[in-house]
Amino acid sequence: MKVKAKKRLPNPPKIVEEVDPDEHYDLRLYVAGQTPRSMAAFANLKRLCEHYLAGKYRIEVIDLMKKPHRARDDEIIAIPTLVRRLPAPIRKIIGDLGDRERTLVGLELSARRET
Repeated sequence: MKVKAKKRLPNPPKIVEEVDPDEHYDLRLYVAGQTPRSMAAFANLKRLCEHYLAGKYRIEVIDLMKKPHRARDDEIIAIPTLVRRLPAPIRKIIGDLGDRERTLVGLELSARRET
């Protein structure tokens, strides 16, 4: 009786530990008041930025409960939403940013390994 060999999964993404020293990240986090999801999104973002972008980022938190007209600026349709304005191109991530890998990929801080 022949046993089939298991298929190998592709290599998981490799996290880029160093960012270009001249690159600065301009981030906007759109929230709706101080809800648990909004607070979690800010805490998760701050933790990731401190670890991967130390000294190379700026976070602007925009509370749409206080300034709903600001949602038009970045075409926000869900909250919380993170918008990476710099470096270009603009990138958006919806949710509380609790999935570290997904957030790093969204911020383009994750590169695929060569297979």
